[in-house]
Amino acid sequence: MSVIATSNLTMQFGEQRALDSLTVDVPSGVTGLVGANGAGKTTFMSLLLGLRSPTSGQVLVFGFDPQVRGAELRALIGYGPERNILPADMPAVDFVKHMSELRGMPRSEAKGRASDALWLVGLGEERARALGTMSTGQRQRVKLAQAMASDPSMLLLDEPTDGLDPVQRDEMLSLIRKINREFGIDVLLSSHLLEEVERICDHIVALDSGSLVAQGRLVDLIGDQQGVVVELAEIADYPHAFADVVSQLRDSGLTVSHGDAAPRMEVVGADVGMVADVVRDAIVDANARVVRIETRRRRLEDVFSVGGQ
Repeated sequence: MSVIATSNLTMQFGEQRALDSLTVDVPSGVTGLVGANGAGKTTFMSLLLGLRSPTSGQVLVFGFDPQVRGAELRALIGYGPERNILPADMPAVDFVKHMSELRGMPRSEAKGRASDALWLVGLGEERARALGTMSTGQRQRVKLAQAMASDPSMLLLDEPTDGLDPVQRDEMLSLIRKINREFGIDVLLSSHLLEEVERICDHIVALDSGSLVAQGRLVDLIGDQQGVVVELAEIADYPHAFADVVSQLRDSGLTVSHGDAAPRMEVVGADVGMVADVVRDAIVDANARVVRIETRRRRLEDVFSVGGQ
């Protein structure tokens, strides 16, 4: 059963369409909701929580309509917003306790759970500190702790690594993966950084300007193929060399992706050694000159960021 399912989900703000006929199925596990800023990720999360009503279409979370069972669903979902909206003067443990009570946890239980959640995210010794005195990385951990404290079935995390340095980002991603694996909590992670999504997610939902670009298992989207990245020099005497190489490679049955900014392409095939040989022959036949050639495993960036098929 899908933990999230939508059908023709549309959200209109005046003349702006934030989501356009979105139909997705999100299974159990860690799912990356990817897209550039403004792609519709935060709007999608607000609909899952029942905080907004869709213009049209349907959304179900755990089989329930958020517009009908919103309060019940919000008790099952921990939400970590992107914006820093933490009250500066409140101690971290009091804030996490308060948020747990808002989700329906008894006051007698909330304080202990708040303390446990802060220890889990590495802030046990800092739990009495005022939120306004904490670093960006610590505040991001507090947002994760308050999402975790009420024992949710799912976490919705909106850009949880925003503002973190590389070490803090690694720690946050490892923590999110640990939460899923050790506690069995489903996670929908919103991010515009494909590399971090690729590191911890099982599934991907990719949006662009409110429309679905792709969805599915990460391994299916990337595949197990390796690519050969080729960058050619621009030679005045052979202005069509790049196009000739691309054409010959495609005629050989290989998949070639390239952008418009530079004479760079990625060539993908099942046997990287064979691919390299065919690329070499095509370059020679076209009188092209190589700047760089290397092999590497296919990445999400290649699926969503390289144009000009």
